[in-house]
Amino acid sequence: MLDIKRVDLATIDPQQRRALTTRSAVPDPGVLATAALITTDVRERGDAAVIEYNSRFGGGARSGHLIVSEEDIAAAYREASPGLIAALESAIATIRVVHAQQRPTDRTVEPIDGVTIARRWAPLDRVGVYVPGGGAAYPSSLLMGAVPAQVAGVGEIAVACPAAAHGSIDPGVLTACHLLGITEVYATGGAQAIGALAYGTESIPRVDKIVGPGGAWVTAAKLAVFGAVGIDLPAGPSEAIVLVDDSVDPQIAAADLVCQAEHGPDSIVALVALDHTTADAVLAAATEQTYDLRRADIITKALETHGFIAIAPGIEEAIGFTNEWGAEHVSVLTRSARDVAAALTRAGSVFVGEWTPESAGDYATGANHVLPTGGLAASYGPLATEDFGSWRQVQELTRAGLERLAPTIGTLASHEGLTAHAACVDIRFASKPLEELL
Repeated sequence: MLDIKRVDLATIDPQQRRALTTRSAVPDPGVLATAALITTDVRERGDAAVIEYNSRFGGGARSGHLIVSEEDIAAAYREASPGLIAALESAIATIRVVHAQQRPTDRTVEPIDGVTIARRWAPLDRVGVYVPGGGAAYPSSLLMGAVPAQVAGVGEIAVACPAAAHGSIDPGVLTACHLLGITEVYATGGAQAIGALAYGTESIPRVDKIVGPGGAWVTAAKLAVFGAVGIDLPAGPSEAIVLVDDSVDPQIAAADLVCQAEHGPDSIVALVALDHTTADAVLAAATEQTYDLRRADIITKALETHGFIAIAPGIEEAIGFTNEWGAEHVSVLTRSARDVAAALTRAGSVFVGEWTPESAGDYATGANHVLPTGGLAASYGPLATEDFGSWRQVQELTRAGLERLAPTIGTLASHEGLTAHAACVDIRFASKPLEELL
């Protein structure tokens, strides 16, 4: 039987509860410091630094070149199985449909007569999409970054992905690039890839914003370059809560637990149940399911090292704890699952009912799977179309409008000691008396 920590929310003391719910997507200080040094070195030495770090840490192409040729991208597509191509095409189509509804709409308001404030959105010129690779392949993560960027109207999309041990980027990732018409692909990963995208090198032009998930080094590097370039959000290890009551099918709840634990040994996966009998049944099913899976060792380590079972005295307490924890994924497998889901206010993505597995959201529903972790679901949402553009305010006043605002401007400017602020209003009326305008 899997050996997973268990806590009783009815008896746990406040300090233990804080320890259970407090975490961060930000890597430890040592990783942050080293990643910052790597990105600075890339800024100063360009390609040479990227290639050096690729050789030291892995992720570079066998040839040592950073640029993946268009012919290699096309060749991967030609050699891909029809099944993979069909699956990618289906995922692309649904992601486009979902994200097309997210494109922002310009708005204009006139708060008082003679004052017009517009809010206008425009796509970014150039975006870098980081795709995890090396030991695993994630073409789905490429789709989640690149398709919304295309929907937004981003002019240029650059993809950075580490090569595997054999020296090539996963063919599935390259096939997805071909299907999306993306020809700018670089074989590099880790902090050096983030530094290259942020600052630019001889081979890799800088971007306006970097999006996409990655491990601790990628997250630390994104934080290091933030300010020089935009980022989506710092994202830590995958995490999930499966919220159940005694109506749950233990096999389904167990499958949802195991599904997210499969991402990595540092994944944080929790079961929130209303009684020990239900929790025991789910745990037994998870133990049995894990035996036959390819990544059984990873799943076991994740669940036993970072996972936990929380027993709540009632559904309201279970919802409250789930909101307090603020998970990346929350699966709701309870009676009145829609009502329970509606009460969840701090979660990256909520999966409602037994027919909504988390893997559907990872691959096929069109919802984005780049989600906040480490408790950031309290203040961030999923990657979306609007993240690939920027807003600007456009303000226009008439003379009458400025006259109406002049007392407010003058009083506040005087209070703050900013006399030039008041003067830039007064001078307009002094230089253009009303009689000159008649």
